Amino acid sequence: MSEASSSRLTVTDHSRTSAGLRYVYPVVSRRAGGVSVGINLNTNNACNWRCIYCQVPDLAKGAPPPVDMEQLQRELVGFLDQLVHGDFLATRVPAEARRLNDIALSGNGEPTSAKEFPQVIDLIGVARQLVKVPERVKTVLITNGSLMHRINVQRGVRQLSGLNGEVWFKLDRATEAGMRLINSARIGMSRVQSNLAAAARLCPTWIQTCLFALDGECPTEIEYQAYLDFLGKCMRDGIALRGVLLYGLARQSFQPEASRLAPLPSAALESFAERIRALGVEVKVTP
Repeated sequence: MSEASSSRLTVTDHSRTSAGLRYVYPVVSRRAGGVSVGINLNTNNACNWRCIYCQVPDLAKGAPPPVDMEQLQRELVGFLDQLVHGDFLATRVPAEARRLNDIALSGNGEPTSAKEFPQVIDLIGVARQLVKVPERVKTVLITNGSLMHRINVQRGVRQLSGLNGEVWFKLDRATEAGMRLINSARIGMSRVQSNLAAAARLCPTWIQTCLFALDGECPTEIEYQAYLDFLGKCMRDGIALRGVLLYGLARQSFQPEASRLAPLPSAALESFAERIRALGVEVKVTP
């Protein structure tokens, strides 16, 4: 790591360059409750969606460039070794978060859009073995789920399940209009459900949902009820979900809508969480 990357990590700074590496970066995660080692395949800041709360500057529409697998392996093995066997946690991480929680495919765009996605999952497995990463450390795919119908993506997700894997599948709104507004995504809810079913069949899967105020207004009751109806249908159709990760805004959006967004009160998140729990679904709330 460079001298410039030697500052202490905080929950509000998820810089992709904090370790001075191209693909690998550490963050202190609110939801994970410790250090998450991020893998950013979308080094060109390109994504197939454009969520209005996205913290990626200069976000562009598109897919990632080819992944340099040799460089990714060097970075991941080297950085994991610092975490597991070196002094990174002691020198860079607040005392309350000195715990390696997961290796997360996230970054500056949709990770499953990389052609090398299944090979990257294999590489993570090799790195975990080389460094002797504890089995309790999760491997997490944070995804918008839009490409889950692709065979190569499903192959990677199946491999993920053998690495103490989890899928965090984005669902911020459960109407097509809501997804266009929040995610700039044109996708039918039937496709969302079939992709979610595929993920859950292959690997333990959580729905992750970001709630916030837009122009001073909470999500509408129509959106709340559509979300509950969607979960209910998933349960009736036998989709085995681990639960819902419900969270609020903590960092600045870099999208044009940034000034229109504001966090919801914790009580508002908890209120909606209780409505989800009433369906028999586990919910974890991170304001």
